[in-house]
Amino acid sequence: QVQLVESGGGLVQAGGSLRLSCAASGRTFSRDAMGWFRQAPGKERTFVASINGIGGATNVADSVKGRFIISKDNDNTKNTVYLQMNSMKLEDTAVYYCAATGTSTWRLGRPRDNKDAYDYWGQGTQVTVSS
Repeated sequence: QVQLVESGGGLVQAGGSLRLSCAASGRTFSRDAMGWFRQAPGKERTFVASINGIGGATNVADSVKGRFIISKDNDNTKNTVYLQMNSMKLEDTAVYYCAATGTSTWRLGRPRDNKDAYDYWGQGTQVTVSS
């Protein structure tokens, strides 16, 4: 059974840093693209960052560019993806979700910033930035 489990969320002051982790289990995810999305109260879930399984190319939303970095374990057997969040702002407060595309041609062909590209989702981890 495929499972994505996020960790590392919490309360941080504006300007501070947090590192989120996403542990994927149930199979090997070496071909999947992995993504992070976030959802603030009363708002839609939006794209934050993604990393390709093959090649490792990354994509980051303009709103977090230069502050957030997505990475993954070089050892593909560990199936863990990270989101390093620096210089955090009040508007970064949200529930952060990890997602995996799966390996279907259709999903892998979708733009990485589109929720439809992802077949598997974690339960989310709360990140709160205080002033």
